[in-house]
Amino acid sequence: MQKQKPILLVEDDSVDAMTVKRAMRDLKVEHSVVHSVNGEEAMKYLTSPDTEKPFVILLDLNMPKMNGIEFLKVMKTYPEIKTIPVIVLTTSKEQRDILDSFELGASGYMVKPVDYSKFVEILSKIMIYWSSSELPKQEVLLADVNH
Repeated sequence: MQKQKPILLVEDDSVDAMTVKRAMRDLKVEHSVVHSVNGEEAMKYLTSPDTEKPFVILLDLNMPKMNGIEFLKVMKTYPEIKTIPVIVLTTSKEQRDILDSFELGASGYMVKPVDYSKFVEILSKIMIYWSSSELPKQEVLLADVNH
Protein backbone atom coordinates (compact mmCIF):
# COMPACT_ATOMS: atom_id res chain seq x y z
CA MET A 1 0.00 0.00 0.00
CA GLN A 2 1.18 3.50 -0.87
CA LYS A 3 0.17 5.34 2.30
CA GLN A 4 1.67 8.81 2.63
CA LYS A 5 3.24 9.51 -0.74
CA PRO A 6 1.69 12.32 -2.77
CA ILE A 7 -0.03 12.22 -6.14
CA LEU A 8 1.48 14.50 -8.78
CA LEU A 9 -1.15 16.12 -11.00
CA VAL A 10 0.31 17.67 -14.15
CA GLU A 11 -2.55 19.74 -15.55
CA ASP A 12 -2.67 23.26 -17.00
CA ASP A 13 -6.46 23.70 -16.90
CA SER A 14 -7.46 25.10 -13.51
CA VAL A 15 -11.04 23.78 -13.78
CA ASP A 16 -9.79 20.25 -14.53
CA ALA A 17 -7.29 20.50 -11.66
CA MET A 18 -10.07 21.58 -9.26
CA THR A 19 -12.23 18.70 -10.55
CA VAL A 20 -9.47 16.17 -9.81
CA LYS A 21 -8.95 17.61 -6.31
CA ARG A 22 -12.70 17.62 -5.64
CA ALA A 23 -13.01 14.02 -6.83
CA MET A 24 -10.11 12.99 -4.56
CA ARG A 25 -11.89 14.62 -1.60
CA ASP A 26 -15.18 12.93 -2.54
CA LEU A 27 -13.34 9.61 -2.72
CA LYS A 28 -11.71 10.32 0.66
CA VAL A 29 -8.25 9.79 -0.83
CA GLU A 30 -5.69 10.36 1.92
CA HIS A 31 -2.81 11.26 -0.39
CA SER A 32 -1.97 14.91 -0.90
CA VAL A 33 -2.18 16.23 -4.45
CA VAL A 34 0.79 18.21 -5.72
CA HIS A 35 -0.22 20.27 -8.75
CA SER A 36 2.12 21.30 -11.58
CA VAL A 37 0.76 23.33 -14.50
CA ASN A 38 3.06 21.85 -17.18
CA GLY A 39 5.73 19.23 -17.76
CA GLU A 40 8.58 21.65 -17.13
CA GLU A 41 7.27 22.50 -13.65
CA ALA A 42 6.63 18.81 -12.95
CA MET A 43 10.22 17.91 -13.88
CA LYS A 44 11.55 20.58 -11.49
CA TYR A 45 9.42 19.02 -8.73
CA LEU A 46 10.46 15.45 -9.57
CA THR A 47 14.17 16.19 -9.79
CA SER A 48 14.38 18.34 -6.69
CA PRO A 49 16.18 16.54 -3.85
CA ASP A 50 13.88 18.29 -1.34
CA THR A 51 10.56 16.86 -2.52
CA GLU A 52 8.92 13.56 -1.73
CA LYS A 53 8.48 11.62 -4.93
CA PRO A 54 4.87 10.78 -5.82
CA PHE A 55 3.61 7.23 -6.01
CA VAL A 56 1.63 8.04 -9.17
CA ILE A 57 1.49 10.86 -11.72
CA LEU A 58 -1.74 11.97 -13.40
CA LEU A 59 -0.68 13.62 -16.66
CA ASP A 60 -2.56 15.80 -19.11
CA LEU A 61 -1.18 15.84 -22.65
CA ASN A 62 -2.17 19.25 -24.00
CA MET A 63 -0.17 21.81 -22.01
CA PRO A 64 2.05 24.80 -22.77
CA LYS A 65 5.86 24.86 -22.37
CA MET A 66 6.33 21.08 -22.10
CA ASN A 67 3.35 18.95 -23.10
CA GLY A 68 2.62 15.46 -21.77
CA ILE A 69 4.42 13.58 -24.55
CA GLU A 70 7.53 15.75 -24.13
CA PHE A 71 7.31 15.24 -20.36
CA LEU A 72 7.23 11.45 -20.76
CA LYS A 73 10.26 11.56 -23.10
CA VAL A 74 12.28 13.54 -20.55
CA MET A 75 11.03 11.85 -17.37
CA LYS A 76 11.77 8.34 -18.58
CA THR A 77 15.47 9.25 -19.08
CA TYR A 78 15.92 9.78 -15.31
CA PRO A 79 16.63 6.40 -13.63
CA GLU A 80 15.55 7.68 -10.20
CA ILE A 81 12.02 8.64 -11.35
CA LYS A 82 11.33 6.62 -14.50
CA THR A 83 9.54 3.84 -12.58
CA ILE A 84 6.89 6.16 -11.11
CA PRO A 85 3.62 5.11 -12.78
CA VAL A 86 2.20 7.75 -15.12
CA ILE A 87 -1.50 7.69 -15.95
CA VAL A 88 -2.38 9.92 -18.87
CA LEU A 89 -5.64 11.71 -18.04
CA THR A 90 -6.60 13.78 -21.07
CA THR A 91 -9.36 14.79 -23.46
CA SER A 92 -7.48 13.40 -26.48
CA LYS A 93 -8.86 10.27 -28.10
CA GLU A 94 -6.24 10.44 -30.87
CA GLN A 95 -4.67 7.05 -31.57
CA ARG A 96 -1.28 8.73 -32.11
CA ASP A 97 -1.42 10.20 -28.57
CA ILE A 98 -2.42 6.83 -27.10
CA LEU A 99 0.34 4.97 -28.96
CA ASP A 100 2.99 7.60 -28.16
CA SER A 101 2.02 7.57 -24.48
CA PHE A 102 2.37 3.81 -24.15
CA GLU A 103 5.56 3.69 -26.23
CA LEU A 104 7.05 6.27 -23.85
CA GLY A 105 6.19 4.22 -20.78
CA ALA A 106 2.77 5.43 -19.64
CA SER A 107 1.09 2.92 -17.32
CA GLY A 108 -2.42 3.83 -18.44
CA TYR A 109 -4.43 6.16 -20.65
CA MET A 110 -7.81 7.53 -19.60
CA VAL A 111 -9.99 9.97 -21.52
CA LYS A 112 -11.54 12.55 -19.20
CA PRO A 113 -15.31 12.15 -19.25
CA VAL A 114 -17.46 15.28 -19.16
CA ASP A 115 -19.83 13.75 -16.59
CA TYR A 116 -18.50 14.27 -13.05
CA SER A 117 -19.77 10.94 -11.69
CA LYS A 118 -17.99 9.07 -14.50
CA PHE A 119 -14.85 11.12 -13.81
CA VAL A 120 -15.00 10.13 -10.13
CA GLU A 121 -15.48 6.49 -11.16
CA ILE A 122 -12.34 6.59 -13.33
CA LEU A 123 -10.28 8.22 -10.57
CA SER A 124 -11.62 5.69 -8.07
CA LYS A 125 -10.38 2.82 -10.23
CA ILE A 126 -6.99 4.48 -10.69
CA MET A 127 -6.61 5.05 -6.95
CA ILE A 128 -7.75 1.55 -5.95
CA TYR A 129 -5.30 -0.07 -8.34
CA TRP A 130 -2.26 2.14 -7.77
CA SER A 131 -2.64 2.54 -4.03
CA SER A 132 -2.80 -1.27 -3.73
CA SER A 133 0.08 -1.95 -6.11
CA GLU A 134 3.56 -2.78 -4.83
CA LEU A 135 6.01 -0.28 -6.29
CA PRO A 136 9.81 -0.08 -6.05
CA LYS A 137 11.05 1.80 -3.00
CA GLN A 138 12.83 5.07 -3.77
CA GLU A 139 15.93 4.15 -1.75
CA VAL A 140 16.34 0.92 -3.76
CA LEU A 141 16.10 2.87 -7.01
CA LEU A 142 18.66 5.41 -5.82
CA ALA A 143 21.05 2.64 -4.74
CA ASP A 144 20.77 1.09 -8.22
CA VAL A 145 21.41 4.45 -9.88
CA ASN A 146 24.54 5.02 -7.80
CA HIS A 147 26.12 1.67 -8.74
